[in-house]
Amino acid sequence: MSARQADSLGGRAAVVGIGATAFSKDSGRSELALAAEAVRAALADAGLTPADVDGMVTFTMDTSPEITVAQATGIGELSFFSRVHYGGGAACATVQQAALAVASGLAEVVVCYRAFNERSGRRFGAGVQRREPSAEGVALGWALPYGLLTPASWVAMAARRYLHTYGLEPEVFGHVAVTARRHAATNPAAHFHGRPITLADHAASRWIAEPLRLLDCCQETDGGQALVVTSVERARTLRHPPAVIAAAAQGAGRAQEQMTSFYRDDLTGLPEMGLVARQLWRTSGLGPSDIDVGVVYDHFTPFVLTQLEEFGFCPPGEGAAFVASGALPLNTHGGQLGEAYLHGMNGVAEAVRQLRGTAVNQVAGARHALVTAGTGVPTSGLVLRADG
Repeated sequence: MSARQADSLGGRAAVVGIGATAFSKDSGRSELALAAEAVRAALADAGLTPADVDGMVTFTMDTSPEITVAQATGIGELSFFSRVHYGGGAACATVQQAALAVASGLAEVVVCYRAFNERSGRRFGAGVQRREPSAEGVALGWALPYGLLTPASWVAMAARRYLHTYGLEPEVFGHVAVTARRHAATNPAAHFHGRPITLADHAASRWIAEPLRLLDCCQETDGGQALVVTSVERARTLRHPPAVIAAAAQGAGRAQEQMTSFYRDDLTGLPEMGLVARQLWRTSGLGPSDIDVGVVYDHFTPFVLTQLEEFGFCPPGEGAAFVASGALPLNTHGGQLGEAYLHGMNGVAEAVRQLRGTAVNQVAGARHALVTAGTGVPTSGLVLRADG
């Protein structure tokens, strides 16, 4: 497939089941137990059984292997199993992998899942500790000795350049945080249910790594999320209206590193997400004006703005004004800032709910949803559409 032309995957598979555990700060259970609960819930939501599943996809970072989750949930023979690298950048790519398997006949029903104790166990916000030597880790050797030890500090470098280039102040990031928390406040599944914030709250929150404040940073969450993918034809026989995968794409840019791509000519954008955007628009035949709801990966607020700009919703430097305008319903579940940090998988589930018409903060008549995965790393994205 060339990134310069449409691919043939669009419209050949659909998400038919979604399931999650409770989102918490201390699950008290193993990551395997969380994964198994989410998978069972997703299958039940689809009206399928473990016996129907013949494929599984997860993240390379997940501690619960496909065959172990299969055993724990009563899934039998697997004809397809796969993992996607680069942390949160894998979220939409798990669905892409599942759709590829279904479209090619390698599997009929594929479960995608992600489960971790990211708050009570390994905390990404604690920074790099005891990392095993690897080729990709060499890039970190240019940043860690100078104090750039955490994801927030890595993103802060790009955020500072963004503000400088466009003559903005850190307060502009608050529009993303306020929007997420407004939606989380009305979502009973969200950690910040009932707790909206104001721009003043954002501006008063403590610095984490300037120009990022506490309320610019996503949560750390324990929990699991699973999705079920099958053919559009089979999807139409199941319990819920299918969320058809109109397009799916991955992207890695030139001079790409994991979170530390500081040697590019321009630090104000996300070229890897630009690549994803071009492919999604080509394959789906849609554009920004066609999208009814955006689920944009929000581990840190600045990268929400640059993603919207890469997708063409607004010109470079105008992402904050676009968010403030409310022109696009954004992260209607509360996002990772407000609902939970599940490496973006809960965002895919929200897009499915919107297309089904069952979301807590439902967008009237939603037909097309854009979902993006982790930023600062090789990433992925989806355009989902209602059937018919």
